[in-house]
Amino acid sequence: MTTRFIASETVELAVNQQQIPIQHYLRQPQRLVRAIANPNLMEQLSENRFRLKLSPLNFLDLYQFQPVAILGVWADGQGTVYIKSESCEIRGIDYINDRFTLDLQGKLAPLQQNGQTFLRGRADLEVRVELPLPLQLTPRPILETTGNGLLKGVLTRIKQRLLSQLLKDYRQWATAESGQPQPGTTLSAAENSPA
Repeated sequence: MTTRFIASETVELAVNQQQIPIQHYLRQPQRLVRAIANPNLMEQLSENRFRLKLSPLNFLDLYQFQPVAILGVWADGQGTVYIKSESCEIRGIDYINDRFTLDLQGKLAPLQQNGQTFLRGRADLEVRVELPLPLQLTPRPILETTGNGLLKGVLTRIKQRLLSQLLKDYRQWATAESGQPQPGTTLSAAENSPA
């Protein structure tokens, strides 16, 4: 029995433009990935490909597993960033790993409204999995509520990191790129300075 789980998340973020417009920052999608992903769980494979490990998840307190996804991340000339999953594996449960597909698609675009810049984004996550026999006996509404909740939690954690880290990293990058005189400032020192 194949079961489908889905979740979506949207984000809108007002941007205080720095000396260099955020569109230039967004044309370097590897910076965006580093800003929103836990560096201990992310590995850059090439300029636009990343291996992202999610924190281990529990399903109905019966199974613990860790999804690992290969993501393609790229930007267009206007600074719109796209994310698409290329492949995924489930570590911890071989049965599910052999019967599992994950589709993640995301987009983050800069928009101008009344002289203010905003970032508006959306991510859609879908998982299809053939569940092991014990779970096939679980009522479908419980399975779907639990699975959809797990996916929503994954997207919510990414959104929270984006909200807390992206603009901070953009400010640090713009300051460094514009060569503002700040003696002895490095990216790590800039992180510790008041925003």
